[in-house]
Amino acid sequence: MKGSSDKTLKKELKELIIEECDLDITADDINDDDALFGSDSPIGLDSVDALQISIAVQNKFGVVITDSKVLRRVMKSINTFADYLRPE
Repeated sequence: MKGSSDKTLKKELKELIIEECDLDITADDINDDDALFGSDSPIGLDSVDALQISIAVQNKFGVVITDSKVLRRVMKSINTFADYLRPE
């Protein structure tokens, strides 16, 4: 199953982001296609948040993302992030 079709995986990612970035929101407040970073993002994550999330993803899913350009592309939205972690 492709990651963006997996509601459980997407909820896990949302909860991981909320916990790692100490956000005062719920998983339901993050839409699957919303930008996670930048001025277009309703939650406004920054580069420090990206680092924290990437370390948490490495610990939880065993996926290492060291290239910052790849990280920005992967973490564009919850859907792109889920598809990267589970492409099929």
